[in-house]
Amino acid sequence: MSTKTTMGKTKRSTDSMIDDAIAQQNDWLENRRSYARRFLKKFHLFAKPKETPRVVGKPAVKKAPVVKNKNSALRSYWFPIVCVFLVVLITIWVLFIKSSTPQRVVIVPVVPETPSTQINENDAPTFDIVRIAPDGNIVVAGRWAANKNVSIVMNNKIIATEQTDKNGEFVYAPKKELPAGNYTVSLIGADTNVKSVNKVFLYVSEQGYANSVSLLMTPRGSAVLQAPSIIRGEDLTVSKIDYLDNGRIVVSGDAMPRLRVSLWLNDTYLGFARVSDYRHYGLGANVGKLEPGREYSIDVRMHDGDGRTIANIKHTFTMPNSTGDDDTYYTVRRGDCLWIIARNFMGRGVLFSIIANRNNISNPDLIFPQQKLQIPVVK
Repeated sequence: MSTKTTMGKTKRSTDSMIDDAIAQQNDWLENRRSYARRFLKKFHLFAKPKETPRVVGKPAVKKAPVVKNKNSALRSYWFPIVCVFLVVLITIWVLFIKSSTPQRVVIVPVVPETPSTQINENDAPTFDIVRIAPDGNIVVAGRWAANKNVSIVMNNKIIATEQTDKNGEFVYAPKKELPAGNYTVSLIGADTNVKSVNKVFLYVSEQGYANSVSLLMTPRGSAVLQAPSIIRGEDLTVSKIDYLDNGRIVVSGDAMPRLRVSLWLNDTYLGFARVSDYRHYGLGANVGKLEPGREYSIDVRMHDGDGRTIANIKHTFTMPNSTGDDDTYYTVRRGDCLWIIARNFMGRGVLFSIIANRNNISNPDLIFPQQKLQIPVVK
């Protein structure tokens, strides 16, 4: 009797493969649970109550139920509470205490620059020359700190910025003719915004550079930078002479702006007035009673910034008989105000309200060129 045997490899069944996979998964889960139990046991070791050793062979004695203390939770979890408290303290210290502590600042001494580049901000740029060249172009020269920028301001507008050389000098000379008119020139240190203390008034004559005037205006007065070399008849004119019954004489006319004109009667000095920017002047003085039929001479002189006479007009007249008209009339010119008109005709500027009342002027600060005013005579 023969038996059959199976030779070679045997094929694993599907059930066996599934059982092996489940066994491996259970082993992995058990290892995971074991690791978690060990970690929690170590972490909560401080909270685990001590066990009383049991004696083998003796029956266990039942203990009375322990009443839990309300502070048992705090005693059990004191370590996490302390950790949280420390974290809060550290956060408060970082956010508030440390940030408010003044920081130590290490001041590094600055190495001084060479004298050629040092700037004293209290020193302002100054003028040396402001004049009109023969070709009609303006020339501005001055000085400030070395190797710094200086802006030239004309009529409150910056027209150019120049840099000073190593000696602190600069020159501005554009190749463009400056139109006739009045100009005010100043300087600004562009790097530190330091403005010049002095200004220059520039009058460009329609007759050319020979009749132009440049005056340096300082807090102490004015000085001539460029005086007119030729004075024409139209540079000084007398348009009107008024003699009032109160013994006051008033002269008005036109002259070069910003200069001074003086009034003389029979070579006796009576006073002076400054010419406005619009080339008008008016001045009055008390001369007393002039005798009708007698010859008098009125001399109007124009002076430069140094007080030298550069032009004059002499007028000789015979005093006529009085007409009996107590009032006179005046035509307002550009730049006039009632205060100056009252000072010239009435001797005191505070009497401007009398002129305003006589001419029904409600706003004494508002008069117009070519407006004709009746001037009452105050004896």
